[in-house]
Amino acid sequence: QVQLVESGGGLVQAGGSLRLSCVASGSIFIIGAMGWYRQAPGKQRELVATLTKGGSTNFADSVKGRFTISGDNAKNTVYLQMNSLKPDDTAIYYCNAQIRTSILLPLINYWGQGTQVTVSS
Repeated sequence: QVQLVESGGGLVQAGGSLRLSCVASGSIFIIGAMGWYRQAPGKQRELVATLTKGGSTNFADSVKGRFTISGDNAKNTVYLQMNSLKPDDTAIYYCNAQIRTSILLPLINYWGQGTQVTVSS
């Protein structure tokens, strides 16, 4: 079994910052990539940022220049630093990881339970 546990969400005023963390644990053979998605009320889940094991990053246009993603491969952890937050960033943020639990098995998508980020105007 694999678990992703997020932390760091909360309430912040517009212009403020938050840092999200996500730790993957369990039967992990290798992690291909980790990242963050978000879902606002009434909207579909959307990509925020991803980080591959090799260090490549990808960001949604709406967060470029404001959010950064980093990771610690040794700790199976990914971070999302969110600066200059806007009310439109309000959403549940979900950690995602592509994990292989065995050399015999393919990469599978795993999700955390989500952490609420609320940005007040």
